[in-house]
Amino acid sequence: MHNDRVGLPFEFDRNLLRRAFERAAAGYDKAAFLHREVGVRLLERLDLIKLKPEIILDAGCGTGSITVGLMKKYRKACVIGLERAPAMLAKARKHAPWFRTLHGLAGEPEILPLADACCDLIFSNLALPWATDLDRVLAEFRRVLRPGGALLFSTLGPDTLLELRRSWATADNNYNHVNAFFDLHDIGDALLRARLVDPVMDVERLTLTYAQVDGLVHDLKTLGARNMTLGRPLCLTGKMRWQAVREAYEQQRRPDGLLPVSCEVIYGHAWGPVSYSSRSSAEKGPVVFPLSQLRRRNPLV
Repeated sequence: MHNDRVGLPFEFDRNLLRRAFERAAAGYDKAAFLHREVGVRLLERLDLIKLKPEIILDAGCGTGSITVGLMKKYRKACVIGLERAPAMLAKARKHAPWFRTLHGLAGEPEILPLADACCDLIFSNLALPWATDLDRVLAEFRRVLRPGGALLFSTLGPDTLLELRRSWATADNNYNHVNAFFDLHDIGDALLRARLVDPVMDVERLTLTYAQVDGLVHDLKTLGARNMTLGRPLCLTGKMRWQAVREAYEQQRRPDGLLPVSCEVIYGHAWGPVSYSSRSSAEKGPVVFPLSQLRRRNPLV
């Protein structure tokens, strides 16, 4: 079926994206268990980086549940939380410790409202899956990173929601019903195009389980993780088609009676470029931990 909408079918509708997260803010924490689990694991990786940041950007801070961990870890740092939806920022400010201020910033990661070379650390937990232009986001990260500053991120790979994607494919191949995700190699290439230094990435595969597919769909809607691609169908899904999706998903039920939900989690980090002339004054800047000593989960070779 022909799609007359402008843009590539898996590109996001940016306005729809912002509205979805604005509506999701109130109930987001009830369904954000993957965001919290991956965020905690991402925070642990900061233990392997010797950095004393003065200014931290949490790009895609959500409701601030992981931002709190950043604020506790770096008690003297100024922490900036960036989100598209002001309602998310309002929740994040409430999560901040009473003795600390979270500096909320409403904006798009593709156009960061920040000065050049102002951040010592950019932390981004599961925000890149919603990037409308990955190259622009990473170029902006590089722009606002100070020389030798660190970028640490997590995102989702293409095997995420694989079972749901397969189930929809049996019911309707004319439209997109599940968001697409960049694979590790695409992200690595984008990091190099952005001229970020020494990128390191690895993959971890997690599996969530649900008793019924309706529970999964409910949680995705609660998170604001609806299908917001330009190639989505504009009409409501009929009962017969949705029943076909349910039946296809049932074929993937595990021996323990639960339905699996695959999550391919990609972790990565890179550094802001340091010019040769600035290396002589390295004692004034952050100390870079040797990459060879970084812990890696299921490294790809």
